[in-house]
Amino acid sequence: MSYDIAHRTTYTSNPKPTTTEKQSFAGGDFQTFLTMLTAQIKNQDPMSPMESTDFAVQLATFSNVEQQVKTNDLLTAMVEGATGSGLVGLSSWIGQKVRTTAPVSFDGSALTLNIAPKADADQVALITLDQNGREIGRENIGPGTGEIDWVGKRADGTDLPSGLYQFRIESMRQGKVIGTDNVPAYTTVTGAELENGTPVLLLSGGGRSLVEQISGLRK
Repeated sequence: MSYDIAHRTTYTSNPKPTTTEKQSFAGGDFQTFLTMLTAQIKNQDPMSPMESTDFAVQLATFSNVEQQVKTNDLLTAMVEGATGSGLVGLSSWIGQKVRTTAPVSFDGSALTLNIAPKADADQVALITLDQNGREIGRENIGPGTGEIDWVGKRADGTDLPSGLYQFRIESMRQGKVIGTDNVPAYTTVTGAELENGTPVLLLSGGGRSLVEQISGLRK
């Protein structure tokens, strides 16, 4: 089975940036990246210069990492604010759709996965795992980045049973694995509780997620 990566753009209104924000790059220090890049150029072998595409990959990787750090900080702040007021605060998460790498419930309806392979991958494999982390399926998908719908099919086309599943991707280049990453999926929060002071979100179908496993929220 093959997938077409569907790009779904979310537009948000942004306030006018402050002077500090204008000097930052995705919430990080872009000047540091430029300094590192300049040092690379100065010290590279003139008989074997680096490809311009290598610089582009480094730039994209820097941006992705900084954006993820910014998202994690925002989500952590939200949860810290919620736990400060106890379960009443955590109740604001109920009914929200979260993007999590925790096992999520499949009931026959398609699950939305967020695919983000390594920037220089030329092949990507989507791996399906059961709730205990055992591999139960693998298929090649395109190297693009974006959202896809997972419909719960085995390699032979038969349906997987309802249950909790989690996902992973292997990024490959010229036949070699260059990275393995967990793939987040969207599911709905149905409840929340504190376990030894740690907030745990209860997910539809019996799933459970810690805040560090969440990378996005939407209605």
